[in-house]
Amino acid sequence: MNNVSKRRALGAVAGFSAIALAIGTALPAQAADSELKIGAIIPLTGALSFLSPPEIAGLHMAVDEINAAGGVLGKKVSLSILDSGDGDTLSIADQSATKHLANKVDVVIGAAASGVTRSIINKITGAKVVQISMSNTAPDLSTWKDGGYYFRTAPSDLLQGKIVANQILQDAAKNVAIIYQGTSYGKGLKDVAAATLTKGKATVKTYEFPENETNFASIVDKALADDPDAILLVSYNEAYKAIPALKAKGYNGSNIYFVDGNLADYSKESFASYLNGAKGTLPGKALSSGFKAKLAAVYKAKTGKTLTEFSYGAETYDAVLLAAIAAQAAKDASGPGVKKEITNISLTGPGKTKVTSFKAALAALKAGKKVNYDGVSGPVEFDKNGDPTGAFIGIYRFNSKGQYSDNLVKVVAGNTVK
Repeated sequence: MNNVSKRRALGAVAGFSAIALAIGTALPAQAADSELKIGAIIPLTGALSFLSPPEIAGLHMAVDEINAAGGVLGKKVSLSILDSGDGDTLSIADQSATKHLANKVDVVIGAAASGVTRSIINKITGAKVVQISMSNTAPDLSTWKDGGYYFRTAPSDLLQGKIVANQILQDAAKNVAIIYQGTSYGKGLKDVAAATLTKGKATVKTYEFPENETNFASIVDKALADDPDAILLVSYNEAYKAIPALKAKGYNGSNIYFVDGNLADYSKESFASYLNGAKGTLPGKALSSGFKAKLAAVYKAKTGKTLTEFSYGAETYDAVLLAAIAAQAAKDASGPGVKKEITNISLTGPGKTKVTSFKAALAALKAGKKVNYDGVSGPVEFDKNGDPTGAFIGIYRFNSKGQYSDNLVKVVAGNTVK
């Protein structure tokens, strides 16, 4: 079309619009988005990269199940996975967010780290794209000004911090050292844990280190100076350096407590047996052997590798299903469409049908029923801030092989925002 033709066409459209407004005739409404496009931003590199395998498995498992059931609004859901990096490489997450928005995704799953999410949340939610994190735990994200487009399937550290501290108190520790990462994640968890320990009459001293710290000798010396009977280590993969430093100083490894950022399979490390008896916390219910087997099978099929970590696999899976069910319920796969229904389909209520799969949700919605999705990680039940109010924290114990996943001590239920 040449420039003259373009001007004539635009003039015709403008004229038609003016006539329609003059005579009170509405123009046709823009059609709802009928294709759900999901973009993931997860730590393929960096300090939390050990979390990406279960997240990759959870993403693919959910999308495969949705598409096998017929897709959302009769169309297959698309999935694109990009890197988030970590707190030292925030430009990676920003570039990934930009790419996803350019590709007009409707939902972003991620980021894993709260600090990384802070760097991209305004860009994503400002574009009216729903963002759902599977593992953000920083309390301040609850009240972020996101226009109602941000959600998370993991509970905030208001819950995890209290539970790990209470476990330390139950184990009769009275003198506690907290060695923590100096990020929003580390500081938030440290603050809640320290307050709970202090309330429980324990003496608490805290020792900060920067993200990606590699030399823990002096930090450990300071922490051990007062002979603590428990050490809470709040970190990401800095634990691989902190643990050997504690071992080298002769500290009892069974008195170390871990959190979600560093609760990992250390069986291949030289210090594996040193951790025998150590404990750690991880959001979510205990995963069934069947669900873990499915995650492992999907990961093997997609990557050819063996899945050994399962942290946040369930929360990732739930995030995708919640987005898909919301889009189906809204009959609109756009960001605003998903936002409109995602809280509704997460909540229990009179006359609602409880569903635990996309296939069941699709059948119920097509039958004209209202649904409540209960996830693999827990009931979810989003509040007005997009937080899962009903949540669980598992407490695990390491064995002599440096593994924890099959040694669940107990699961504690709690409210994530109180």
